[in-house]
Amino acid sequence: MTRKLISSGSTFEREIGYSRAVVQDNWIFISGTTGYNYGNMTISDDIVEQTEQCILNIKTALEKANATLLDIVRITYILPDANEFKTCWPVLKRYFGDIKPAATMFSAGLADNKMKIEIQVTALKH
Repeated sequence: MTRKLISSGSTFEREIGYSRAVVQDNWIFISGTTGYNYGNMTISDDIVEQTEQCILNIKTALEKANATLLDIVRITYILPDANEFKTCWPVLKRYFGDIKPAATMFSAGLADNKMKIEIQVTALKH
């Protein structure tokens, strides 16, 4: 069994002690990912822009695991305000509309009040 730890360079990973993703054999487990631009640790106030950045962050982690968005089999959306979820749908449909992973959305507080969405995925490399 092979195991690989992937980091995005986020200060959160270092301070809290976790990996952006863990690759175990053909499975990829990506931690809850927010809309921070990990290059400069900034985050937009707009939930749609945060959603787009979440997906770009996830895409980068998948690429480091030699996988793509097409390999996602499960996705979990976490939002502090469930009423804002519908505004994210066009972005989510653009990226996942053809992939159609198993999905769940729930509302819960996030680690920082600036965060409006967090996305966690599980992928299985073909």
